[in-house]
Amino acid sequence: MKKIILLLSLILVSLGLAGCSSVQKEANTQDSWNKIIKKKTVVVGLDDSFVPMGFSQKNGQLAGYDVDLAREVFKQYGIRVSFQTIDWSMNATELRNGTIDLIWNGYSITPEREEKVMFSRPYLKNRQVLVVKRDSNIHNFKQMKTKELGMQTGSTAEQWYEGKQNVLHAKKAVLYDQVPNSFLDLNANRIQGILLDEVYANYYIAHQANKNAYRVIINDKVPADYFAVGMRKGDKTLRKKINYALGQLQKNGKLEKLNKKWFGRQSNYLGRD
Repeated sequence: MKKIILLLSLILVSLGLAGCSSVQKEANTQDSWNKIIKKKTVVVGLDDSFVPMGFSQKNGQLAGYDVDLAREVFKQYGIRVSFQTIDWSMNATELRNGTIDLIWNGYSITPEREEKVMFSRPYLKNRQVLVVKRDSNIHNFKQMKTKELGMQTGSTAEQWYEGKQNVLHAKKAVLYDQVPNSFLDLNANRIQGILLDEVYANYYIAHQANKNAYRVIINDKVPADYFAVGMRKGDKTLRKKINYALGQLQKNGKLEKLNKKWFGRQSNYLGRD
């Protein structure tokens, strides 16, 4: 009897896993534009600590460059944007499961990510930089060889660092669920540097009371990366709609206004079909 119960349990688990796999495959291959139009709502997944792209303010309200941009894009189609906070390391899984429709939060195009998601045209140029304490006497990437380096789990920084690059190596890499936690450890001298997006580094440091305590180090050998919107492989119509709307925002000047609002200048817009 025990063997029969165990066998039945295993069969039920297998069926459950097969069902989940089927749901994921269906969500990943279908074109969901008609469903979005019917609901008049699109769900965007984000890490709500990623300044200035998408973050929670002290009053609990979401703000950021990508928050504004997403709303401007879907305003053109009469669609409301619903933002959902996710574990950033699980963003592709949330997308495949169908719990979100888009990953839109300083999401860089990388070869690893292109295997799992489809990207819109890029809308912002970015790069990875090293942040250290100004009194650390660290002035270049090579000096991190004997130090401990922090970065966010699932970030472009982690993917680049773990890739076949010969620019930056540390004695130990420490992963964090959110970037602010890495700054806490940097301030406490538990790590000696943070590898992260330049847009995040500049904005975060500029809004700290002790902003002069940090040094941002740039290395020309670090390739540029480009922010774009991530979506499921089957959402070709959604991709066309987003690309067109981004182009319209560039033409009518609203994109430039957003750049000035969040960066104080006109950022590089890199449109492509």
